[in-house]
Amino acid sequence: MIEVKDIYKSFDKLQVLKGVSLSISDGEMLTIVGPSGAGKTTLLQIIGSLERADSGSVKFDGEDITKMKDAKLARFRNRNMGFVFQFHRLLPEFTLEENVALPALIAGSRRADAFNRAGRLLDELGLGARLDHRPSQLSGGERQRAAVARALVNDPKVILADEPTGSLDSHNRAELYKLFFDLRAATGKTFIIVTHDDTLALNSDRVIRMQDGIII
Repeated sequence: MIEVKDIYKSFDKLQVLKGVSLSISDGEMLTIVGPSGAGKTTLLQIIGSLERADSGSVKFDGEDITKMKDAKLARFRNRNMGFVFQFHRLLPEFTLEENVALPALIAGSRRADAFNRAGRLLDELGLGARLDHRPSQLSGGERQRAAVARALVNDPKVILADEPTGSLDSHNRAELYKLFFDLRAATGKTFIIVTHDDTLALNSDRVIRMQDGIII
């Protein structure tokens, strides 16, 4: 589904990615591991179109997204990709339901439809009693589950997660692992996960190891 070819990326004089190529299948759960500074997060951001490569291509179902103009790329990203970060990035002034509905509203969904989807997802993830709560009223594990609901609200083809368990304790890490695997089994979505956690990596379909800007 995703074909990454000869990706180079530098920040000032620091070359972070050095000709990375990678194919990712539809429905695959792929983890990317490696030491800090290996280029894992930069690669994930380029695959997810949050960052542009200096050269190379990223094809999504045969379409080269690196050639898209910014406005078209933003629409493509909103409809096809869901993101989960190490820290939930929920907006503190909004309720949980509003946070989850926001990507659907941005995509042009009717307000009632967006909130119906948000409420249903939150209920399925065990947060149905928290719809009117603000993020500050939730535990760390609940906030991350809400972030997963937000990533799913537009029914994207791929979920990209950057150290999603990095801020969680061992119990909540285990719960989030189970959630990812249950979601993949139920939906067949593609998951691309950057992690330092060997438990999550060893249970994925495939592990890509990076070091010094290359896949080793």
